[in-house]
Amino acid sequence: MTIAPFLHMLPILVMILAGYMMGRLTPIDSKTLATVAADFFMPALLFISMATTDLDGSLVSSLIGASIFIMAMLLIVAFIWAKLAKQEPSKTVPSLVFMNSGFLAIPLMKLYGGNLGMNMSVIFDFTQSFTMFTVGVFIITGGLKASSIKSAFASPIIWATVSGLLIRTLSIPIPETIRNIFFYAGDGAPALATFALGVSLKDFKPTFKVELISALFVRFVGGFLIGLLAANLFNLQGMAKVVVTVTAALPSAVFTSILPIRHNKDAHFATTMVLLSTLLGTVTIPISFALIG
Repeated sequence: MTIAPFLHMLPILVMILAGYMMGRLTPIDSKTLATVAADFFMPALLFISMATTDLDGSLVSSLIGASIFIMAMLLIVAFIWAKLAKQEPSKTVPSLVFMNSGFLAIPLMKLYGGNLGMNMSVIFDFTQSFTMFTVGVFIITGGLKASSIKSAFASPIIWATVSGLLIRTLSIPIPETIRNIFFYAGDGAPALATFALGVSLKDFKPTFKVELISALFVRFVGGFLIGLLAANLFNLQGMAKVVVTVTAALPSAVFTSILPIRHNKDAHFATTMVLLSTLLGTVTIPISFALIG
């Protein structure tokens, strides 16, 4: 597992670099790319993943419950951190709360636990993605107000995840041709999102502040401890415990940097967190696996 996490993060790093180089060489609009990724490709991925999972209903409920608990606890910790560090929550909190539970966790858990691990990771990611595109958008756009609610619930990703869950719950069959279309579109989401992040870096001037050290501590150590607590509270064992605990301590979600760009907000802190935490993940992820056993 020491080399495997790095190999799974390597495509992310390569796509970020490719986007950065293309952004420097050609006039590409990062906001347009972010919009396409968030409003088309990502909804396709989450819809088909939710609609086709075959996990037991009680396990699905426990995984969703653990994911919600982790998100809620991290929100509390992140807002406390922002107050103590004198940082603007709209710019900083999402990258501390939301981890890369999709683009990194899903292939990583497939390697570790096969299809079982991957399916559990998809369920965990469902809740994280849903809350990122609702609660996360509320935070980024300045609070719970009419414009932020409209922005969150106008997002296709919300309707895609709910539709996928309903189709799975009601056992509605999906024709093979339709399934293939969604799988094909969904496969493009990770690469496009990370490429868009790379393009957004063309004018990015990296700066390192001492606050980043404590922010990374919250993301990695705080995430791991809260994930472990959630696994124990929801009585998750074996593979489910590994998925919840390790995923909670993963690097910051790529979309915590993409969403501010999507909504014309400052993404400097979030972009720095995504880049630093992804690089550090080559060390922290093997440690998380070793600690959870």
